[in-house]
Amino acid sequence: MNEIDNKATVHTPQQEEQEIDLIELAQKIWAERKLILKICSYALFIGLIVAFSIPKEYTTSVTLAPEISGKSGTEGMGVFAAMAGINLNTKSNEDALSVDLYPDIVSSTPFLTHLFDIKVADKKGKLETTLYTYLNEHQHLVWWRYVFSFPFKALGWVMSLFINDKPEIGDRELNPFMLTQNETEVVNNLSKRITISVDKKTRVTTLSVTMQDPLISANVANIVLKNLQDYITDYRTNKARHDLEFTEKLYKEARKDYDIAQQKYAQYMDKNQNTILQIARIEEERLANEKDLTYNVYTQIAQQLQMAKVKIQEITPIYTVVEPATVPLRPGKPNKVAILIGFIFLGGVGSIGWIIFVKNLLSSWKEKQLEKTPSYN
Repeated sequence: MNEIDNKATVHTPQQEEQEIDLIELAQKIWAERKLILKICSYALFIGLIVAFSIPKEYTTSVTLAPEISGKSGTEGMGVFAAMAGINLNTKSNEDALSVDLYPDIVSSTPFLTHLFDIKVADKKGKLETTLYTYLNEHQHLVWWRYVFSFPFKALGWVMSLFINDKPEIGDRELNPFMLTQNETEVVNNLSKRITISVDKKTRVTTLSVTMQDPLISANVANIVLKNLQDYITDYRTNKARHDLEFTEKLYKEARKDYDIAQQKYAQYMDKNQNTILQIARIEEERLANEKDLTYNVYTQIAQQLQMAKVKIQEITPIYTVVEPATVPLRPGKPNKVAILIGFIFLGGVGSIGWIIFVKNLLSSWKEKQLEKTPSYN
């Protein structure tokens, strides 16, 4: 029992010392509470300036349900096709575009540059222009961005006096392969403002567009959604549409060949109705066989043409918009409350860190400097 008591008494002074240190630390912080409150008030004031200097951003979100497979939608077509003697293979499209690639499609340069010429108008009705002009000339920036960018702009202006660069042509044709500096900046800006997220479990796709005007945000969201749907539809039906065009060409040729063979056979029969020569019968059989052969080819290609048309309908994706685009009423950015809380938190943590660490280090450094200073008394 005595050994146990001795071990317990060994740890007791350490615990008491830790408690004393914490109490001293709390007392030191409490003694400087006015300084902490003052710094937090300054941080609050700076936070207010920052929060009200950031331009408002409005976000419009559109939710898409997973695409409906074409197999179930074409089962009825398969029944009618079988009744018509057509062997319709309703297999799912194995090379279908994955939903995970939607963000890459929307952020691609050709997709974004295709949005440059769309017409946009603000909610107040004071502005009506293209999306490119809106993002390039009608964006509100924070004031400190002008301050920090001024030296670089001044340097660029001075350098432009000594460098003979050809000015960018305003009416030139847009070339996604070779963009100008302004076009590249607009593409990068637009890429940040258009985002797509895909739920891994439900495969629900959410498209979000952020703009400084709520009406422009909603309109651009609708156009981006339509362009994305058209892109996916074109991708998935591209081969089937080429097959349909080729089959239609074969169908026209087969129909023409059949009409010619039928006309030749009819003309020959009209001219040789009462002929009993063997050579005439052979020619009649040859023309009849040629007519039947072209008819069989014509009917087979006609069936293939119907199959090609049904195939396009089969692989065309069906989109279900769960939540359509609506004009947002409140801005999504900036979050003024979060900014104020963040500045107050940083002010409090910074002031406490100053009291605990920096202030003691400065005082000890000053004491050492005083000790090193020689006395002249």
